Amino acid sequence: METLHSVASLRERVRGLRSAGRSVAFVPTMGNLHAGHLNLVRAARARAGAVVASIFVNPLQFGPNEDLDAYPRTLEADREALAAHGTDLLFAPSVEAMYPDGAELQTRVSVRGLADILCGASRPGHFDGVATVVTKLLNLVQPDIAVFGRKDYQQLIVIRQLVRDLSMQVRIVGIATERAADGLALSSRNGYLTTDERGRAPELKSTLRRTAEALRSGERDFPGLEQAARASLEAAGMRPDYIAIRRSTDLAEPTPEDTALVVLGAAFLGRTRLIDNLVVHEDLA
Repeated sequence: METLHSVASLRERVRGLRSAGRSVAFVPTMGNLHAGHLNLVRAARARAGAVVASIFVNPLQFGPNEDLDAYPRTLEADREALAAHGTDLLFAPSVEAMYPDGAELQTRVSVRGLADILCGASRPGHFDGVATVVTKLLNLVQPDIAVFGRKDYQQLIVIRQLVRDLSMQVRIVGIATERAADGLALSSRNGYLTTDERGRAPELKSTLRRTAEALRSGERDFPGLEQAARASLEAAGMRPDYIAIRRSTDLAEPTPEDTALVVLGAAFLGRTRLIDNLVVHEDLA
C-alpha cells in the first residue's frame, strides 16, 4: 500500500489504476480506525479491483465547541490496518493540501433540508462540512463506488442526495453498522466513555430496538413512541438529543401508511455524543 499526501500524487496513482483496467472503490474516513471501518474496506475490496482509502480529520464539519483538537489521530496504526486489509492507496492529506486557500474561504456544498434536521439541527453547519469534503474527495478520486457505514444514517442520505443532485457518476454503497457484542455501535468516540458509561451505552440501541419492534407490530403513534424512547434514555442516565421516526428513504416525516421507516437517535452520555439507528423493515439484529 502506498501512502499519498498531495492531490497531484493521488490523481497520478488513480490514473495508473485506471490505465491498468482496474475499477476503483473509495472508503473515506477520519482515521482512528476500528472494526467498522475495516468492514467498509472489506466491502470495497469485494466490489472493485482496487481500493483507495482516505484519512482526513475535516475541520469544516466540527463546530466551535466540538472535539476537533482532541479527535484521536492514529495514522501509523491506521496505515498498518488498511494495508493488512488490502488497501491499494491511502490518501492522508494535510488541511493545507485540502484547503489551500484556507478552510474559511472554501466553497461550501449544502444539501438543503436534509442538512438542517436531526443531527444537523444540533450541529449547525456539520453536514455542509461533510458534503463539501465528500464532494471534493469524490472529485479527486472519481471512484466507481464509494462505501459508507450506515451508523451515520443521515450522513449516508445526505451523500446520496448530493451525488444525485450533482450528477456524479459514482455508486454510493451503505454497509450495515458494526457493533460490539453488547450491541453498541462502534465509533471512534466510544473511547471517550468511562467504564461506567460504557456499561450503560448499549441502552441507546436497546431503546431504538424496542421502538422499531413496536412499529413493526403496527404501532403508529409516532410522537408517543418517541416520547417513551426519550424517557427510557433519561432513565439510563443519558441526555437525549433527539429520537425520531422517519421515512428511511428520505428522512421525511412519516404518515401512518408508511412502512419503510427508520428510528434514529442521538444522546449524550457524559461528554460523549452517541448516535445510532435501526431500519424498521429490515432485520433488527
